[in-house]
Amino acid sequence: MGKYSLKGFMALVLITGTLSAKAWGPVGHRVIAEIASMHLTPKAQQAIRAIIGQETLAMIANWPDFIKSDTTGIYNHTSTWHYLDFPGHCTREEYDRLLAAAKGENLYSQTMAMIRELKDPSTPADRRRFALSFLVHMIGDMHMPLHVGRDEDMGGNKISVTWFDRPTNLHRVWDEHLIDFQQYSYTEYAGLLNRVVTKHKRAALQAGSVQDWMWESHVLSDKIYDRTNAGDKLSYRYNFLFMEDLNAQLTKGGFRLAKILNEAFK
Repeated sequence: MGKYSLKGFMALVLITGTLSAKAWGPVGHRVIAEIASMHLTPKAQQAIRAIIGQETLAMIANWPDFIKSDTTGIYNHTSTWHYLDFPGHCTREEYDRLLAAAKGENLYSQTMAMIRELKDPSTPADRRRFALSFLVHMIGDMHMPLHVGRDEDMGGNKISVTWFDRPTNLHRVWDEHLIDFQQYSYTEYAGLLNRVVTKHKRAALQAGSVQDWMWESHVLSDKIYDRTNAGDKLSYRYNFLFMEDLNAQLTKGGFRLAKILNEAFK
C-alpha cells in the first residue's frame, strides 16, 4: 500500500468524534460538499465515483483536518495548506501582490496544485483520492473568512470571546458555533441553502476565479474583525448580524466547488 493508502484513509475518516475541528467544523465542510454534489455533471459524477467509490464528497470533506492527529509525520507538510493570511483592510492591489509573492505551500497554491493533479490523467489512483479530498476541503476553507484573515491573531484564534457564556475564541465561533446554532444536519442545511439559488444566481455565485473568491472572504474577515472585540459576549445578536454572511459563504463554497469539479472532469 502506498503513502495515501485506502486503509489508512478510511481509518482516519472514521475518527470523527474525538478530534477538534480546525476549519468550518465537520458540519460546515459537509454542507459545502453536499451542495456541490447536487450540481455535478454526469462526467464529474462518474469520475468522482471512480476515485472514491460509494463514498460521497461529504464523507471525505473533513479528512484533511482529521490527519492533523496522525503521529507518523507523513502529513505534516499539509499544515499550511488550510489558510493564507493578509493584513487587515488591505486593498485589492495589495492583496493581489501579496498572493503572488506568497512563499511556500499555502491555501491558494495547493488548491491550484490539486486541481492540476485531478486534471492530469497520469495521476495515480491513491494520489487522485488525496487530491480530491484536499480540494473539497480547501474550497471550504477559503470560504471560511478567518482562513484568509490576519496573521497576528492566527485568524481569530487568539481573540478570546464567549459564546452564550461559554469561553471560546473568534475562530471557533465561525468554525462551529454559528453553524451549530442553526440546528440543522448537514443534509438539511445543504438542502435549504440550495433551494433558494436560482439559475441566474448560480451563475453569479460561480463567476470569478479562486483568487477572486479568496479576496471576497478576506473582505468579509475585515467586517468580522471590525464588529468583534476580545472579551465580547456573543449570542443571539451576533447570530443576527452574521447569519446571512454565514449562509452566503456556505452557499458560495458549494456552488464554486461544483464548478471546479465539473471543469476538472470535463
